[in-house]
Amino acid sequence: MNIDPTDRKARNYIVRRSLLDYGMGAIIMGFGLFFAVADRFGIEFSITPAFRYAFVGLCVIYGGFRIYRGYKKNYFSE
Repeated sequence: MNIDPTDRKARNYIVRRSLLDYGMGAIIMGFGLFFAVADRFGIEFSITPAFRYAFVGLCVIYGGFRIYRGYKKNYFSE
């Protein structure tokens, strides 16, 4: 499907999707950082630290990917 990026509907879709990716990436990275520093604030979880830090790593990587995808704005495949 060939989409013209100058089309108003396509541009609105790209902007909306980009904002969604930025927002979700920030939220997911925020959760990861929260789980990383939660023990310093006295919040304890019933999982082992290894699993917690693995979850932190996944959140930071996936959140970074979502932010990168929002930056690249490559939503239409050819």
